[in-house]
Amino acid sequence: MSDLEINRRSIDVPNSAKKARKNGKVPGVLYGKAIKNLLFEVGELELAHEVARNGQHGVLDFCLDGEKHKGLIKEVQKDPVTNKIIHLDLEEVNGAEKVVSSVPIHYIGEEFLNKKGIVLQKEKDSVKVECTVDSIPKYIDFNIGTGTVGSVYKFGDLEVASEISVLDDLNSVIASISYE
Repeated sequence: MSDLEINRRSIDVPNSAKKARKNGKVPGVLYGKAIKNLLFEVGELELAHEVARNGQHGVLDFCLDGEKHKGLIKEVQKDPVTNKIIHLDLEEVNGAEKVVSSVPIHYIGEEFLNKKGIVLQKEKDSVKVECTVDSIPKYIDFNIGTGTVGSVYKFGDLEVASEISVLDDLNSVIASISYE
């Protein structure tokens, strides 16, 4: 897959974000240690494809002024009606650098619980982790299909790779199982 091509956006142009959206582009801001709040725009379709592939908290490879960079997606803003991406925040990172990111939790086996007439009450849908940029998972699978009424799950129950540190309190409840 080729790198995402981003172009600088001028701060001198009034309503530049609105004009970018009108032209099929998504406005965004890039920041990092070497870059001080650079405004950019990127093609809407290309960005949507990359976000779908890497996740809303993943890492994007992009090209700016002919140079290759990596950016951690910090925030994706979507239109509430059309669900199109309307703004993107990126933090420039390098592969060896440790970063803090939120990773979605995918609960597996919920349909088995529902067939039994019990429900999963989700308290959290993501977990805050620290790891190198290259080892950020797209999501964390958590199997709750074998649970019974009264089961309580905590951040400490999540299984993550050894190079990933969970920053949330390991004793905090993420989900529980109860009757409907």
